[in-house]
Amino acid sequence: MMKKMLLNLLGILLFGVLIGYGASWFFQQGQMQEESTRVVITRDVPVREIQLYFVAPTGTFLVPESFDILACDDDVDCLRELVNGLISGSSQQNLPVLPKETKVLAVDLENDLVRINFSRQLVDFHPGGSLTELLSIYSLANSLNENFPYIRQLQILVEGEVLQTLKGHARIDQPIYADYRFSKPPLSGPPPESPQQPGESQDLSIEQLIQDNESSATY
Repeated sequence: MMKKMLLNLLGILLFGVLIGYGASWFFQQGQMQEESTRVVITRDVPVREIQLYFVAPTGTFLVPESFDILACDDDVDCLRELVNGLISGSSQQNLPVLPKETKVLAVDLENDLVRINFSRQLVDFHPGGSLTELLSIYSLANSLNENFPYIRQLQILVEGEVLQTLKGHARIDQPIYADYRFSKPPLSGPPPESPQQPGESQDLSIEQLIQDNESSATY
């Protein structure tokens, strides 16, 4: 009699263990299936195509390049993404305009003026030089104005401070306006002496572009 009771008890325990194992296995399969479903499901993230200006392989002028950023409702967020796109660099073998180590600390928009506060790496890792600094500055100004035409002025800050120059040459102590002359291949020397026809545009030399920038910065 005692033996039969023990056998019945053992059977009940064994049955309970099997039931518990089965339930555990069932819930684990359901969780795995749910996780698998989450991985498979994808959503189309809306993007916005913008134009960014990078330095041409010759290193002497800016060229536009299409770039996708996440669509955003707030222009400040879009502006931040735009600048981060310039920092990340070209996908078409054009030269970079901003050091990859640079961080955007803040973006402040006030009417037609945008203030962008950069980390110190903007200066520390920039190669310097008159033309190189000008191309960096106007890649920013032109990219902003190209995609947000109402933005006419750019003020560059470094760690919250207004510096006189980017790295000893190009002035950044005053708001900067877009200048699309930097998107034309400049001449490598002085302009030719042949007379210019009425209504005909003439490319400026690298020296003239730098001189014009320095002259405008004194006002």
